[in-house]
Amino acid sequence: MIKSIEQEIQELKEQRNAVILAHYYEAGEIQDIADFTGDSLYLAQRGAESQADVILLAGVVFMGESVKILSPDKTVLVPDLKAGCSLVDSSPSKEYGEWKAANPNSVLISYINCSAEVKAVSDIICTSSNAEKIVNAVPEGKKILFGPDRNLGNFLSKKLNREMEMWNGSCEVHMQFHAKELYNLIQKNPDAVVLAHPECEPEVLQYADHVGSTSFILEQAKNSEAKKFIIATEDGIFHQIRKMRPDAELIQAPNAEGSCGCSQCPYMKLNTLEKIRDALLNLEPKIELDEDLRQRAHGSLDRMMKISRGESISFS
Repeated sequence: MIKSIEQEIQELKEQRNAVILAHYYEAGEIQDIADFTGDSLYLAQRGAESQADVILLAGVVFMGESVKILSPDKTVLVPDLKAGCSLVDSSPSKEYGEWKAANPNSVLISYINCSAEVKAVSDIICTSSNAEKIVNAVPEGKKILFGPDRNLGNFLSKKLNREMEMWNGSCEVHMQFHAKELYNLIQKNPDAVVLAHPECEPEVLQYADHVGSTSFILEQAKNSEAKKFIIATEDGIFHQIRKMRPDAELIQAPNAEGSCGCSQCPYMKLNTLEKIRDALLNLEPKIELDEDLRQRAHGSLDRMMKISRGESISFS
């Protein structure tokens, strides 16, 4: 009897004492074979707590790096080392470090969508699900630098009434959503609830009923009495929403041409079941980090994890 690829993955997972973590932006078939599916914070937490010998991160490389930073003794695999991120590309570590050095009395909060090198020069990391808590932990009067995503930073600055200096980075997927076309779509669907990720531009967010992380969007869709939703984030999240709300109509927010279906992250979608199987079989590709870099990057991630657990930290 020929084994399915899902069976092969399950057997290899048991042989390797491995755990599979998948982001909500992965293809549905990958989410379905994962042990844990979630947003960046959830995956970092599960990776740090895991007792497995091998952690396979079905996501992008910076997520695998975060797991390796927090769990240096684990073998951390990603299915494709070409799975990058436009936010990582928009924040070269040399220039980012110079920005920090030019503001010596500031607190640099970096969105987790950044390289290990950027994490190493940051004071603390945040995700879209804990960013408000992180910003609020910084004492009033302390200058905040926020990067690399300017849209998330602007959203936080406005919502929390905190002045910040932004790095000029953005997510190529969320930048595709178009405010005028979204407005037109809302006029045609007045009964729809609009859910948006804060990586979208402010002009798009102004039309959203609720703005938040992928986990937040899922909770809103799950608990809402609405039967129709317009979603402004990567379309991998539709898989989980459909499981929770099979009765609901889901509409992808439009791009500048007014068409939907434009919101796939090309990096997330590089991963396949075949690549996951092969990674578990060969224990490659591995995330490898220089130990000095890992230790320097650990501090900013560890501070985030402490605040997420409700612990207090100080910003010197």
